[in-house]
Amino acid sequence: MRVIFFVTVLDSGGLENYLLRFLENTSQGFDKVFIWCKSGCDGQLDSDYLKLENVELVKQEIRYFDFSSYRHLGEFIKKNKVDAVCDFSGNFSGRVMYTAKKSGVPKRIASYRGSSDHFNRDPFRKIYNKFVRYLTRKYATDILANSCAGFDYFFPKIWRSDKRFRVVYNGINPEKFLAEQGDLRYELSIPDKAYVIGHTGRFNSVKNHTTIIAVAKKIVSKYSDVYFILCGNGVSVGLGQYLIDANLDHRVFVYENRSDIPKFLNTMDCYFFPSLSEGQPNSLIEAMIMGLPYVASNIAPIRETVGDDATLYQPTDIDGLTAALEQLYLNKVGRCLRQKQYMISRFSGQKRFGEFYNILKG
Repeated sequence: MRVIFFVTVLDSGGLENYLLRFLENTSQGFDKVFIWCKSGCDGQLDSDYLKLENVELVKQEIRYFDFSSYRHLGEFIKKNKVDAVCDFSGNFSGRVMYTAKKSGVPKRIASYRGSSDHFNRDPFRKIYNKFVRYLTRKYATDILANSCAGFDYFFPKIWRSDKRFRVVYNGINPEKFLAEQGDLRYELSIPDKAYVIGHTGRFNSVKNHTTIIAVAKKIVSKYSDVYFILCGNGVSVGLGQYLIDANLDHRVFVYENRSDIPKFLNTMDCYFFPSLSEGQPNSLIEAMIMGLPYVASNIAPIRETVGDDATLYQPTDIDGLTAALEQLYLNKVGRCLRQKQYMISRFSGQKRFGEFYNILKG
């Protein structure tokens, strides 16, 4: 089988890390894998993808209204005898699905990685969004999401009765996380006995760094041994100067994307995740697989991930989130083995990557 996966760019993020892990487990099962970067730009994970067997990167921009780029895509599909395409752009997969259908591709997968729209809904964009969603529904042979919440938002009336719609949860290789020993306290200049609250995620409005910093400000002003560590694309750039100006930079440490996430998580005593919107939260899954106690927001994709018995909080309730973190700190709540086992059983790569692989090959 020869397959094309369409992404925007290969910077480190939830989707890009998910696809990398999937291919680390399955690339040998394909004759050829093309990763098509629709922005035409280089990414942080390019070298990691190129290490994989049978994988080739295609840096070719595809613009929404550039018909020549879709014509080129059709020619590429025919020349390389592509058997399957998978576009992770949700509604905006529509024109790729149409082009693949006209080019004779039998397996056409549109994948939704979010649970809401993330664009300004002016009249023109609303019309275009409706048009490409129509194309996606008409020309995709399979329509996937990584949460029921995603389908409840994008296709609320039809997804449960159409067999093309399937929820495939994210997968992770827990062995890689659990095998990592040691932490980064010495490197990050954090005292051994300090209490560390952490977050991993790109600097984006939906990740709710505004609330994270507001909560951090309240807690570090009250407890002298509490530190915050945050990392992700754009985090240091977006928050660094503010923390200096607010005199928080000696207690709230920010870093750009890191390749040592297991050690970063090992440095934490607690994980803080007050997102406003998610598809399915890879970062929270990783933290929970490490057994970390956590405080997270009460939104549908997180409820679906952590289970019905979890206590969650409104994502902008600064006082409520602060109190929840304080309780974990004051009670010295440790890592939870049962939580770790539960998350491994739900999101093990062998199980979840196998589901996705079988859909591609089926």
